Amino acid sequence: MFADDIFPKLEFTEEELEAKYPARQLPAGAMVTRICPSPTGFMHIGGVYAALICERIAHQTGGVFYLRIEDTDRKREVAGADAIIVNAFNAFGIQLDEGEVTLGTEQGAYGPYRQSNRGNIYDVYIHKLLAQDLAYPCFCSVEDLDELRKRQEAIKVRPGYYGEYATCRHRSADEVANFLASGKEYIIRFKSRGDYSKRVVIEDAIRGTLNMPENDQDIIIRKADGLPTYHLAHAVDDHLMRTTHVLRADEWLPSIPLHVQLFQSLGWQIPVYGHIAPIEKMEGSSRRKLSKRKDPEASVEFYYKEGYPIPALVEYMLNLANSNFEDWRVSHPTTDYKEFPLSLDRIGKSGALFDFVKLANISQNIIGSYTPEETYQHSLTWAKQYDPELASEMEQQKDYCLAIFNIEREAVKTRKDLSKWADLRNSIGYFFDTEFAKLSIDWSEVFSSLDQKDAPILVSKFLETYDPADTKEAWFEKLKAVAVSCGYSDNIKEYKKDPGTFKGHVGDVAKLLRVALAGKNQSPDLSEVMRVMGTDRTTQRLQAIPNM
Repeated sequence: MFADDIFPKLEFTEEELEAKYPARQLPAGAMVTRICPSPTGFMHIGGVYAALICERIAHQTGGVFYLRIEDTDRKREVAGADAIIVNAFNAFGIQLDEGEVTLGTEQGAYGPYRQSNRGNIYDVYIHKLLAQDLAYPCFCSVEDLDELRKRQEAIKVRPGYYGEYATCRHRSADEVANFLASGKEYIIRFKSRGDYSKRVVIEDAIRGTLNMPENDQDIIIRKADGLPTYHLAHAVDDHLMRTTHVLRADEWLPSIPLHVQLFQSLGWQIPVYGHIAPIEKMEGSSRRKLSKRKDPEASVEFYYKEGYPIPALVEYMLNLANSNFEDWRVSHPTTDYKEFPLSLDRIGKSGALFDFVKLANISQNIIGSYTPEETYQHSLTWAKQYDPELASEMEQQKDYCLAIFNIEREAVKTRKDLSKWADLRNSIGYFFDTEFAKLSIDWSEVFSSLDQKDAPILVSKFLETYDPADTKEAWFEKLKAVAVSCGYSDNIKEYKKDPGTFKGHVGDVAKLLRVALAGKNQSPDLSEVMRVMGTDRTTQRLQAIPNM
């Protein structure tokens, strides 16, 4: 009703659109999935998680994965948000086949892939619903709707715009015509034929069989500004873009009966829906969804700044999606993660709990697998953006850095002291004299187990015998000999059996040297640290140990 009055001239016919966007020619079983962020200026890690699942499901079946920008809510749009979206997917290696694959440039035959550029397409289907008496103009003001809500609360009925409470649904044709002729502002609502007392059964690809009340709400499908709402736009786009699987956040779960109803009303095949549970965190003894307002780790920018290697994040998210990924990785230590057969059946129905300890473990293994050159390049890229002072030192002393990163790389147990690039300054900063000079060393712990008067004697004797060409074993034998010559046990177990016999043990002497060289109690293998630092730097720092 009033379809031609509201849309006197359409750019396309329905038949022309079906021809313009034909069925995709893909192998049997191939899935077409999409990711549809809104340009709000914030990229949630959960959005990347969902995109990874969608991309893997599409590509492992020989299908298509595309990006659609859902920008019909102009009030929430933020300048520059498109770059955040596109750059995030590129950074995480999530391969887009269609859409804005590179910033400002669309690729694919099913566009435009930005909803604000598809208004003339949506109008065709809103016109169709009006013509079939499945939609109607609504002239209710904000005040009218607020009054309706208060009335429903007072009589304790289910809230919403439906049945007898759908005021404009029951207006006469003359009244609607007069309103339109007068230029009264309106929106367009879907005219639901659902019955809330009846049930609709839907098969969810992740959650299994859903049994929910039918939709009876006359939801808005076109706003006063002429743009559609998500509900109508997603149905039109997923049909014309030939999406086979709509995999999305479970916040849309309550809308499933409505969306199924829209597809049925438009005469289209319903895609397979699958609802992905959110990433959660512990708060006290309870779990909750990661919040962009409360949790810095909800934003992808947090992970960039912390410097988690992207491959580690990808592998961690695959582990969240399918718990058997961890076993698969153990069996396939060098295989590309894209060979892992991700399964929708194995995605949990409840939220995946984000575990930074687990992420750090995966990240340590990833960084530990890098060559010194790869470690240098990745860490330098991060440092240039987030720690320029350290980056400057690294650029000026590349060979020194390569030697630092090579410490314990060839050991049976590879060095794994880095879990993210934000640890870089703490991990290697002390190797550089300018950074070491900034450290405030607490000697009290060292001298609590070692007589400070012995320090210069121990250092002097050690330097007399030190040879950077010594093997690790020869180096340690010399250190033990120095310790024994000054009254310290060369064996920690022996010291613990009879501590009164010794001043301390060889570990106390090693701690003295380590703190003098690194400014802290922990470091990679001390003999290798000395060899990389060089004799001059090693001597200078050891001789700077404070005397009584």
